[in-house]
Order: sequence, then C-alpha cells, then structure tokens
Amino acid sequence: MIVTKTLQTDVGRLKEIFQSITAESCPHAYNFHLHTLHSDGRLEPQQLVQQAIKAGLTSLAITDHHSVDGYWSALELLQAQPSQSLPQLWTGIEITSKLLETQVHILGYGFDPHHAALQSYLLGSAPAGHQAQANHVITALHEAGGLAVLAHPARYRRSVKELVSAAAQAGMDGIETFYCYGNKDPWEPSPSQTNTLMRLANQHNLLQTCGTDTHGLDICRRL
Repeated sequence: MIVTKTLQTDVGRLKEIFQSITAESCPHAYNFHLHTLHSDGRLEPQQLVQQAIKAGLTSLAITDHHSVDGYWSALELLQAQPSQSLPQLWTGIEITSKLLETQVHILGYGFDPHHAALQSYLLGSAPAGHQAQANHVITALHEAGGLAVLAHPARYRRSVKELVSAAAQAGMDGIETFYCYGNKDPWEPSPSQTNTLMRLANQHNLLQTCGTDTHGLDICRRL
C-alpha cells in the first residue's frame, strides 16, 4: 500500500509509526532521512526506490533539501510497481533554519506539498531572513498538515540539551533520536548520543525518528 494522501489522518498514522521506532528500526524497517540527486545526494529516485523495495522497508521518506521533486519521482515509480508489498512513502523535506541563533536542519513529514504555506521552502535553496527562523518553518509545516522534526540534534554548535529544549518550546513535534554520527558500515545509531536524545525526547514529550541521512549510493549508509 502506498500512502498518497497528506491529510491529518495520515499524520496520525505517521505519529504512531514514530512512537514505535527503536534503535533497531533503521535501516531495515524504517528510513526517514534520504537524499537524491534532487538535492545533494547521489542516488536517482529510481535507484532509491529499488533499494527500498529490495531492503523490505516498511516506510520511508525522501528528505531532499528544499525540494520535493525526488518524492514525486519516487511516488510515480512506486505506483508503477506490480507488487502489492511495497514501502509506504511519505512526503519529506529538509529545511535549513535558525534556532537559538544556530543553523540547524528541520525535517518535515506528512505535509501537503501543494499547500501555499510551504511554497517558499520548495525553491531549491535555503530560506533567508525571518523565513529561516525555526518558528516560521515549524508553522509552515504545521499549516501544511505535517510534522516538524529536528534533524541530527548532536551535530550542531549548541549543546543538545539547549537545542532540544528550544525545539520543544518552538513547537517542534520530534527529534531525530536514532542517527549515526560517524560513517560506520554497517550503519548503526551512535550509542552515547542515542541515550541522551531518548532521555531528552521523553522529558519534552517529543516524537523520535530515525534515518540514515543517505547522500551516497547506498540507502543503508550515510555517505
């Protein structure tokens, strides 16, 4: 079954999925952080779809920077597949933003890509000025019916504790708890950061997501 709707009911289902994610969920069941040639990745959407099907993924999202072109291509390819056992594809995006005067990345999921509130973020380049502020990005994603998630919280110049607290206060829905901060093969969430982020997510009542942040030619690796 392929999810093509982007209504609130779909976001409810997506929340359920995020609530079920553990350190073992990625990369063989779920992968919610993937890039294609439509931003700074190396994979064609067709290659990504083929790998997702071969890996037996249950759900995934293509999160190209400031673009949903890869999503549309992947959706078309999935819909053309004869098999009924296919991954569930969600709309996704990664938006460069500012939080606590620090450049961060916000992942968006389950939104309506046609919604007017998001159009300025789908132009292929990072937003500037007030549009780059985290609260504006979060508001736009919410208005489009989606969820906002702080990507790889332990990669920034501010402390994880400060950023996660600020993200929660700004209305963020979740954080990317399960992430590989090295380039390990096979991919696995970094234990120390994972433990810290799980604690902070529970403290602030945030959803927890996972993804390989693939930029190379293998969806099971980061680079």
